[in-house]
Amino acid sequence: MPFIECSRPSSLYRADQVAELDQLVMQHQGISAQVLMKRAGRQAFECILTQWPGVSMLHIFCGAGNNGGDGYIVAALAKQRNINVSLWSLAPITADKPAAFAAYQYALDVGVECKTFDENAFIDSQLMQTGTTVIVDALLGTGVRQASALPDAYVTAVRVMNDAKQRNQWPLMALDVPTGVNPDTGEVTSVAIEADVTISFIGQKQGLFTSSGREHSGRRLYSDLEVEHEWLHLVNPSVNIIELETSLEVLPERRLNSHKNHCGHVLVVGGDQGVSYSYGGAPIMAAQMALRAGAGLVSLAMRAKHYVSAALARQPELMAAVIDNGQALLPVLGRASTIVIGPGLGRSAWSEQLLYQTLNDENAAHKPMVIDADALHLLSQDQFASLSSVPLKERQWILTPHPGEAASLLNTSIEQVQSNRFEAARAIGEKYGGAVILKGAGTVVATSTGALWLCDAGNSGMASGGMGDVLSGLLGALLAQGMAVDDAALLGTVMHSTAADMAVETTGRAGLLATDLIPYVQQIMDV
Repeated sequence: MPFIECSRPSSLYRADQVAELDQLVMQHQGISAQVLMKRAGRQAFECILTQWPGVSMLHIFCGAGNNGGDGYIVAALAKQRNINVSLWSLAPITADKPAAFAAYQYALDVGVECKTFDENAFIDSQLMQTGTTVIVDALLGTGVRQASALPDAYVTAVRVMNDAKQRNQWPLMALDVPTGVNPDTGEVTSVAIEADVTISFIGQKQGLFTSSGREHSGRRLYSDLEVEHEWLHLVNPSVNIIELETSLEVLPERRLNSHKNHCGHVLVVGGDQGVSYSYGGAPIMAAQMALRAGAGLVSLAMRAKHYVSAALARQPELMAAVIDNGQALLPVLGRASTIVIGPGLGRSAWSEQLLYQTLNDENAAHKPMVIDADALHLLSQDQFASLSSVPLKERQWILTPHPGEAASLLNTSIEQVQSNRFEAARAIGEKYGGAVILKGAGTVVATSTGALWLCDAGNSGMASGGMGDVLSGLLGALLAQGMAVDDAALLGTVMHSTAADMAVETTGRAGLLATDLIPYVQQIMDV
């Protein structure tokens, strides 16, 4: 079976789970490790021919394990097709790894010259290169979980491969996992291969889809190595990809006799104002998205009168009120069916009052909520840990932190959050309850049951102000229309990122604005 591009694979695994899948396939299907390695090498070689049809030279860097064995198979197949091969060995393969050793012998038998890696020799070899040259990373795969554990020679090899790619514009393909990327978390702690293409086998590694792994893996391809899928189902994936089509199936249908009160009333709370700052834009954007995403009514609770004027001028369908203190918020809370708090909320005494009243009001505490932005920072403070109404962990809410806000919620560092985004999202859910959307490249969603999901949509154009605000408004609209917290978190996340992918087709990535997503969200919802 040919390899396929994995833009939306359904299942992701940890490295130890993929190793378990390998064993299950060999045990139940009677396929040897050597046969699986030959299939992997063949699929990698076919991938090279497909991606770079005119290839005339391969530089293959091999380690001493099974990933290196895949590289030796690629080298042998290339040699048999009269493609020039320079194979750079970082460590000898020994007989205690029989499949890899057999691959090594195969490469020698067909005339591949195996050279011990030397930095200067590799640099000198580049001077005589002509035609299309491809670099292949077959150093470690899943063999090392942290780049800090790489031996010095491997660090040097990674650096010279990346340098050759940049200097000569040679494409770089990684087998299974780019060396230096943690296959379970996507973390890069030191150096890592900057692949143009990564081809994985049997099971997709979850670390390639988030954090630095998403960038370092480049275009992700996959081959099932022609194994029977019934054995693959014996291991439950650790993470599932959110699929837009499936998520849309639970979006409530808008009935013919609907009126505005049937479609929910979203209240957006935010818009602080200080001496030197103004936060009025964030809640206005959230409210606009809530309206366009199908909420029947949307209200704004804001601090300054001129914010209200600006909101109504921009979107006259909104209802907006000046709220001077927490007590004044109570009547507005009572009218809403769903509450979004945090966009432009700030961290002042006014901000604390509004969050306290929102969380402590007996009526509001039972309503579905979205907690975003500065409300997340405030929520991490001790004064909000135990409120008299509904315990935090029992609330029907969605928390939407970026890594900095996640660090506040967990009382840790951003670096610690990013070192394992999956566990960070799950830990926030365990501490605060509800569904958690940990934003960033490869957004992670932890549902209220602790299940982990990943959004593979989205692009770097989303790195601009207001993206989180329109997401919170979208989530509020979905909750207001009757969606459960987990369903709204999954659908809102993938719809938001997909809308951004649609928008950049017209706008380009540079200069993409948060409000550019609004018409595309409408388009997705009307499909």
